[in-house]
Amino acid sequence: MSLGAQVLVGIIAIEHIFIAWLEMFAWTSKGVKFFPQLDQDFLKKTKGMAANQGLYNGFLAAGLIWAIFITEVVWSLYVAQFFLGCVIVAGLFGAMTSSKAILYKQMLPALLVLLAIQFIH
Repeated sequence: MSLGAQVLVGIIAIEHIFIAWLEMFAWTSKGVKFFPQLDQDFLKKTKGMAANQGLYNGFLAAGLIWAIFITEVVWSLYVAQFFLGCVIVAGLFGAMTSSKAILYKQMLPALLVLLAIQFIH
């Protein structure tokens, strides 16, 4: 995968590392800042659920990072496409079941990167 494609995939990976950190380790301390519609009591009650979601976001980030380091170009693209596809599906599901903002914050960037790496690999 070209350096440009690696950078774009890396940006999506960083986003998911941040989400994993927030949901797994900072849900009750920083959650209100990022989700002002949620109160502290709700954050405390959902800490375990958020940590579980964060773990999945960590897996997405790990897969995207893995794709960056695969030296075989074709396989690095396949792995990147798979994990970007997972982010897209998760973003669509999140937009339908949780918040429409997920569509723009997670799904759309992953979709744009997926399309871009087709042209710049």
